[in-house]
Order: sequence, then C-alpha cells, then structure tokens
Amino acid sequence: MDKLFDSPWMLRLAALFLAAALFLYIQTEGNRTADSGSSNETDVITNVPLEVYYDSDNLFVTGIPETVDVKISGPTAIVLKTKLEKDFKLFVNLNSLLIGEHSVTIQQENFSEKLNVSIEPKIVNVTIEEKITEQFRIEPEMNKSLVAEDFIVNRMSAEPTKVAITGAKSVIDNISFVKATITGEKGLKESFEQDATVKVLDRDLNKLDVRVNPDKVKVKVEINEYSREVPITLKEIGESVDGLTIEKLSSEPSRITVYGAKTTVDALEEVIVEVSREKITESGSYDFSIPLPTGATKLSQDKLTVYAEVSGKPVQEEESEANAEESVDDAE
Repeated sequence: MDKLFDSPWMLRLAALFLAAALFLYIQTEGNRTADSGSSNETDVITNVPLEVYYDSDNLFVTGIPETVDVKISGPTAIVLKTKLEKDFKLFVNLNSLLIGEHSVTIQQENFSEKLNVSIEPKIVNVTIEEKITEQFRIEPEMNKSLVAEDFIVNRMSAEPTKVAITGAKSVIDNISFVKATITGEKGLKESFEQDATVKVLDRDLNKLDVRVNPDKVKVKVEINEYSREVPITLKEIGESVDGLTIEKLSSEPSRITVYGAKTTVDALEEVIVEVSREKITESGSYDFSIPLPTGATKLSQDKLTVYAEVSGKPVQEEESEANAEESVDDAE
C-alpha cells in the first residue's frame, strides 16, 4: 500500500479527484445561496390610508375611499420589511383639477424599486364641488315604545338647537332631516338627559356625506303620566240664601288636565265640581275644591275659581235695613 501512494501518478490522480470534489461542492453551495437570495414572496397590505391633496378651505371632495389595499411582490426580506414598517405613502393630488367629475390615479411613494406594487383600486372617480356651510335646526327623536305604559313623552328639546353643516352644495341642498336620536331601555317613566349623535339624512333617510359641528348635542326628554284635558261641569247643590237668586255661574279654567292610566282618563267625559249655593252671598268669585276622579292619579290643579252673578238681597239683610229705617222714623 505504501508503495502505491509513493507512486507519483497515484498522487496526481488523488489530487485531481479531490480538486474535482471541491469544485462540485463549491458550485452546489453557490447555487443554493443564489436560490435563497433570489426567492420571491407576494403579500397584500389591507386598509392603507389614502391621503388627498386639495383646497379643503373652499372645495369639498366626494368619491375618495378612506383606505385601499396594496399588493406587493418581490424579495422576501423586502416584502416583510415593507409590510412591517409601512413607511410608504399612497395619495391623490387634486390641486390642479377644476370643479367637476374626474378619474384620478392613486400615486405611490417610498416603495423599494425591487418590489412590484399593485393598488386596488388603482383609479378612483371623484367629484369636486364648492364647499358651503349652513345652519340647520335639530329634530330630537325617540322610539315611543321605550316609554312605560300609561306614560307619554311630553316634550323633547336639543341644546344647542341648531348645528352648522358643511359639505358640497349639491349635498347640502339635498338635506331633508337633521336628527338627534335618543336610545335607552324600555319602561322609561322619568325625565332624563342624554348626549345624542347628529344624523343628516336625505328624503329617503339615506345618510349624507357632510361635516357637522357640533356632531353631538344634549337632548332633554320630559316624560309624564298619560294625561288629557277634560271639560269642567259645575253642579249646584244645596239651597240658595233666602232672597238671593243665582243668575249665572262660570269657572276659570273651564277645562282641567287629568293624569292616570290611559283607559281611565280616556273614559272621562267631564269632571264635576259641586258648587254650594249657601256659600254664595253676593256676586263675585269663590273657590271650590275639585274632586279627583276615581282611578286618576292627579289633576293639574285642586282648586277652581267660580264666578257668580247674583240678584236680590239676603232676607236677613233686608230685615236689618227695614229695622234701621223704622228706628230712624221713631227717632224723628
């Protein structure tokens, strides 16, 4: 064996074999490294904010989406870095465009040149209009089914009563309703206050693209028991004072508000107030108690002013005057 390796030819062959093996190894590793460095990846970055450049003081733009999606493909490392850092920008520049409708291409900045970038959508249709601001009165609203049975919404008011709405002139001209909607749980029995978001709607109740200032208002809701105005009927009782005749009776007010269960209140045709004749001694005003109808919870007032027109004089008064005249005659 030693003699074999002592041969020059054998050494040359061994060296040649080792050189060939080393060459093949280096070639294989180089190809593997090249393949690894040139591997590509595709990914989608969703909800990327879209910037818009225009004269926002005087113009109003519609049709621009708030966000778009971006598809990127290229070397894996660059794709991952771009998705992680998001140091790029997507925008549309409308500064050179006039009022009207336009199709504009979304532009990009700060993407690596090694990336293939695709924006969805790539082109957007925009409308540029004159911006105006107008004042609108707020209409508070609430689902009446939230109120407890036998209770009603007596009044709703918003503070402030008006809001400033800014938008395209065509949109402002299309405003039909400006509402502040109250929400809550069923069974409401007491008055309350709540902050409500202002909604701007067209005639078909579609929400309009406008800016509202302020966008929230305070709504006061007054809730009361069910009530209804019922006429007052005067009923004379007792005997009139001797010598007097009650010519006419009238009351102020002539109607009264009765509170209580709806079925009870709606069944009332009148509230009877009894007027004692013996209490009326001359023409003038008198106060009488108003009875609470059966089933009602309260009245708007518990006293009634009755105006009486009386003729004649009480017998006792006439006798006193006659006695006084006799005394005068006797003295003479």
